[in-house]
Amino acid sequence: MTDSNPDGPSHAAASPTSEASATSPDDRAPPEPPHQENHSEHGHKSIIALSVAALGVVYGDIGTSPLYALRECFSGAHGLPVTETNIFGVLSLIFWSLTLSVSIKYVLYVLRADNHGEGGELALMALALTHGSDAKWRKKIIILLGLFGAALLYGDGMLTPAVSVLSAVEGLTVVTSRLEHVVLPITCLLLCGLFLAQKRGTGKIGAIFGPVMVLWFCTIALLGLGQLLQEPRILTSLNPVYAVQFFMKNGLHGMVVLGAVFLVITGGEALYADMGHFGPQPIRVSWFFFVGPALLLNYLGQGALLLQSPELAESPFFSLAPRWALLPLVLLSTCATIIASQALISGAFSVTRQATMLGYLPRFEVRHTSAHEIGQIYVPLVNWVLMISTILLVLSFQSSTRLAAAYGVAVTTSMLITTALAYVVARKAWKWSAPLALSVTIIFFCVDLAFFSSTVLKIPQGGWVPLLVGAAMLTVMLTWHRGRGLVAERIVEEIIPIDDFVEVLHVEMPARVPGTAVFMTSNSDGTPPPLMQNFRFNRVVHKQVILLTVVTEQVPYVDVSKRVDVTDLGHGFIRIVAHYGFMEQPDLTEILRRPDTPSPPLDHTTFFLGREALRLTERGGMARWRKFLYAFLLRNSAKATTFFGLPSDRVIEIGGQIDL
Repeated sequence: MTDSNPDGPSHAAASPTSEASATSPDDRAPPEPPHQENHSEHGHKSIIALSVAALGVVYGDIGTSPLYALRECFSGAHGLPVTETNIFGVLSLIFWSLTLSVSIKYVLYVLRADNHGEGGELALMALALTHGSDAKWRKKIIILLGLFGAALLYGDGMLTPAVSVLSAVEGLTVVTSRLEHVVLPITCLLLCGLFLAQKRGTGKIGAIFGPVMVLWFCTIALLGLGQLLQEPRILTSLNPVYAVQFFMKNGLHGMVVLGAVFLVITGGEALYADMGHFGPQPIRVSWFFFVGPALLLNYLGQGALLLQSPELAESPFFSLAPRWALLPLVLLSTCATIIASQALISGAFSVTRQATMLGYLPRFEVRHTSAHEIGQIYVPLVNWVLMISTILLVLSFQSSTRLAAAYGVAVTTSMLITTALAYVVARKAWKWSAPLALSVTIIFFCVDLAFFSSTVLKIPQGGWVPLLVGAAMLTVMLTWHRGRGLVAERIVEEIIPIDDFVEVLHVEMPARVPGTAVFMTSNSDGTPPPLMQNFRFNRVVHKQVILLTVVTEQVPYVDVSKRVDVTDLGHGFIRIVAHYGFMEQPDLTEILRRPDTPSPPLDHTTFFLGREALRLTERGGMARWRKFLYAFLLRNSAKATTFFGLPSDRVIEIGGQIDL
């Protein structure tokens, strides 16, 4: 028998029988949409306070890029000679990359794509679907792009902690070369501690994230400024002419180095993905007035240092600090990289829940680690997979330089996808004219394509890792979605309309036993199979029967006033359709306690769920290997009882068999 629930929640963008994630009933999020509450709180906070808070969540990844980005341009596998021309050219590329890709594209353009306060690939996909064309082939392309962009986050979530923490700990070798042998063990211990701490949630340590990152950005800005004052002519590198001359001189080698330059903007996509936590305005303020200038000062300072001391190209960041400050800088860098890693791990948790609610992943155990912040969740399975994968990457590549060679391919692919989906939103949601939307898209697409082309060259050196992870996750998502659709079709083939079932009751006059029975159904018109089976074998029907359908909408949150639709079908039958956003967690006991729904005492209520045995057949619809994959996912998905927050002692599962 496989633990399934084909009569579970239906999803607007998924199959009618898509499953959702599981969460412990004792750790459930509050029934009211916390997101709405958070935004009302934000209205009472200053932009400065929110901007400081955003530093600890939004800018961790891009903020730690100075540790390794410029170093990889001059001392990596394809490093350039440390000449004045190359230094000026690389710094010009860094400045214009930050300006075009981060400041203009993400901060000023993509942040406008506000899906009820939420951002990220799946939110952008849902927004594009809501306002996009009705053509099925276009919707399929939008879904495929959005899912692949989300899938790539898992590969990024493995690489970012590995390369960030390892690059910080490698600073010990600058203090003394005798510590080189402890770099890998310390990195692995720090990563283990980071992942083991996830189950406690980020609430307790989150309060110090912002101040630590303020200290970090102030420190790197001062380090860069000190060196810049010694070589002020480095400021002329901001002239784009140096970037053009760089490519004219270095040719194909220049494109290879562009893949290292790209490291300065990895993490830029987090500005949009984390928009729901703070809103676009604090993110814009913190970038333009604090983060952006701090990063630029540090990169200019590193360039100025290399002009004076080219031999320091293997560690220009730590070489900015005086000898006495090296150890404190290593400790601060380690803290900053851990914060950067935390943001990616939390992002993987969030994407997992979103994909599950939209019907593209099976139910996972999801624990809410905060009673107030909906974004603070913990997904044990995802956490352990990320931890094992990250440590294996550290042990396999053994240096941040080798890891950096694998870094960036997934991010550039995700940026291309964001540009494509943003075009749909600009045309359909913002009502931009075709020439305007196309012009903006072409500019960003050319920039993204240049970075993509440069990082593709990294595939043989390890860039295949995030692409393989993304492709595997996309396969899982599409297989789960298709499998649930086929299961739904098999159920619909045998389901009868509820009106016909009521007519049968009039003829056969079964016993109507006291109490209330709640039957989960994904079909808002048909009779749930557990109801039919209970009637067929037990010849009884409860006096009150509630047919409950859960629908996931193409928005992050649904207004509480629009949560349920209630229809009295007569003869003791009531149909309830509960609407949830893809960022929300269904709570069916809360639905039944609402004043606008029947409110039977739980001790007089019985919940009926389906428990089906899946039998693989030669019927078409999906390749046999995908059927095996779907069956495996189904067997290992979390219990439907815990996901819906149902009291386990009031649940009856009725078995059946489905041919797939």
